[in-house]
Amino acid sequence: MKAIRVNTPLDLEICELALPEQLRDDEVLIHVKAAGICGTDVHIYHGTRPGTEYPKVIGHEFAGEVVKVGAKVTDIQAGDHVAVDPVLSCGSCYACSIGRHNICSTVQCLGVHVDGGFAEYSVQPQQNVYKFSKKLTWEELATAEPFSIAAEITWRAQITEDDTVLIFGSGSIGLATMQVAQKLGARCLIVDILAPRLELAKKMGADRVINSTQESVAEIVRQETQGTGPQVVIDAVGNPQILEQAVKLASPAGRVMVIGFTKNPSALCQFDITTKELEIRGSRLNAHKFPEVVQWFNNREVQPALLVTHTFPFTEAEQAMKLIEEHPDETCKVLLTFE
Repeated sequence: MKAIRVNTPLDLEICELALPEQLRDDEVLIHVKAAGICGTDVHIYHGTRPGTEYPKVIGHEFAGEVVKVGAKVTDIQAGDHVAVDPVLSCGSCYACSIGRHNICSTVQCLGVHVDGGFAEYSVQPQQNVYKFSKKLTWEELATAEPFSIAAEITWRAQITEDDTVLIFGSGSIGLATMQVAQKLGARCLIVDILAPRLELAKKMGADRVINSTQESVAEIVRQETQGTGPQVVIDAVGNPQILEQAVKLASPAGRVMVIGFTKNPSALCQFDITTKELEIRGSRLNAHKFPEVVQWFNNREVQPALLVTHTFPFTEAEQAMKLIEEHPDETCKVLLTFE
């Protein structure tokens, strides 16, 4: 079978790997149909993702058709359409014991710590494989993982219909989170510097979009919240300055969500945190949120297809990554197909 492997930084190869022949009792063999390129994949390609060992078959957002199942696999059978939860955990540490396997002390993610799903076939444990309606397209199923991230974020933020949510960043995670927050009844304001991304947010039903290169975020937020500030502020960018701004903008008793990964420090004002009793919460991967995503997708409660802007055959993976890097204003979720 063919797979997309990064041998060393900037050395991406369409390689030939052996097709798995024997399955363990709890394993599922999947013929991958579509997969999404994440910023993490691009960072691994460039060698800027800490902790990645090479060579690595990348990819953690993927979906496909079940070809074969192990002897003890139940509820999944050949022909099912599935997406894969890429989170692998030990099941016995403190975090796992309280149901938060996404922050397991030895957590691994497919395509980052172990070989991932950018391949014609993939073998995964049953517990990480989720069946979806066959009425959904492969392109839609390939966005299930970003929506699991959105499910985790909105759960950690405890978003309700009483909240106004301010989201910095209208990439695939920001937009998926906006869709889920609105499904929960919240009002959503979204900030970006790229006008085409904000147009996409409008198309998805954003209550207000803010171009921070042309407008005052603080002034518009003040107007849109009658001066109280948003109850939830989400940094879907990972910029230290955004976190600083989020603390200033959040309402009293507000929740500030940090999603992006950066080791650069933020200069937070403790006075704002204390006087407003703010809660600053991190959110990483997902903790068993795929069942919710299955329900949302099958019932058409969210619009995953709207995230997808471009599709490439997997043999053109480098061209797809180049498009993402050189034209962020034109791209949201870029997919690879393995048909």
